[in-house]
Amino acid sequence: MSIDNQIITYLKNDSEASVSDLLEKIPVSRQMLHRVLNRMIEEGLLEKIGRPPKVFYRFSGNKGLIKQPAILITEEENKFLDEHFLLITETGQRLQGVGAMQFWCARQKLPVEKTVKEFIATRKKYLEYFTSNGFIDGMEKLKNTKAFSSIAVDEIYYLDFYAIERFGKTSLGTLLHFAKQGQNRKLMNEIIEMTRDKILSLINKKKIDAVGFIPPTIKRHLQFMQVLQKGYNLPLSHLTLLKVSGEIPVPQKALSKIEDRIVNAQSSI
Repeated sequence: MSIDNQIITYLKNDSEASVSDLLEKIPVSRQMLHRVLNRMIEEGLLEKIGRPPKVFYRFSGNKGLIKQPAILITEEENKFLDEHFLLITETGQRLQGVGAMQFWCARQKLPVEKTVKEFIATRKKYLEYFTSNGFIDGMEKLKNTKAFSSIAVDEIYYLDFYAIERFGKTSLGTLLHFAKQGQNRKLMNEIIEMTRDKILSLINKKKIDAVGFIPPTIKRHLQFMQVLQKGYNLPLSHLTLLKVSGEIPVPQKALSKIEDRIVNAQSSI
């Protein structure tokens, strides 16, 4: 019996299994077992849950990943998807590029090839807002926000949109969301690696001489801004910013109206 079939037979009796569990029943080296498990994950037969040292394997509940038919897209389209399309499944599996698009389309019951072209056209529309330096200039939007009685900043830039129409969060938006919500240091460090050079280039171009990191409202074991500050390790003076709150701390995302968010920021920082 092949290693694949032995794994399947074991999982039919036990819904989940670790590598150690499988090695007790299957006479194969640990290296070979990992190789087979990774291939079965790529084929959509299995999914991996947990993080080292507590990692388990089980049959995939993501039907969209199983036996996906080949799709006809160009090399340029494939490269664009790798760079711009990323998602995290409900079970914590990270997918990128074509695989992520196939999963998303299966879940939405959409044709893959047609949706690939629609995604690329939509994403390119948003990429037109980027400057030659790789940033989005946010001043026009800020000036057109009627809730502000006055604006004190001279310039404001974004690294990317958080989400785009129809397709939801961008790659950076997805990483940011799960890094913060999941208290995931690995994702936080990945974001630092993705963005640090751009931040340094902006500092040099604008001759910025001081930096401030907005403190958090809600106490967490792992604070994203603190990890960001340490990871960037910017060679600048750092402003000391303090955040105060009433008896009940109110985070910005808990407020739906822009007017409420402005009052919140003005009274807390």
